[in-house]
Amino acid sequence: MEGCIFCKVASGEIPATFVYEDEFVVAFDDISPQAPVHTLIIPREHFEHLSDGVPEQVTMALFTAVPEVARRKGVLESGYRVIVNAGPDANQTVPHLHVHVIGGKAMSHGMVNFSGG
Repeated sequence: MEGCIFCKVASGEIPATFVYEDEFVVAFDDISPQAPVHTLIIPREHFEHLSDGVPEQVTMALFTAVPEVARRKGVLESGYRVIVNAGPDANQTVPHLHVHVIGGKAMSHGMVNFSGG
């Protein structure tokens, strides 16, 4: 998709240090980390979110990469959280499918915080 920042990262147009890469996905550290480890895994091809007709092999590659990214980032044994946001209510800030791998410190109980009523 033209103008998509994650498409530009995946294609190499925007330089990034990849933590992991294969034929279908690349992983790199978030520029605004929410924890000591906050790595994003994105498909090389543009999909907005999981319900965007993502081929099975791409979905498999995204989630197969998760434990390898966790291992490479040193949180495989201590634990990590995996998050996929889809759409504005989930606060998806970049409209390109991505998986967050977050860890490196003990997390609070509860999964999310909601605003408003």
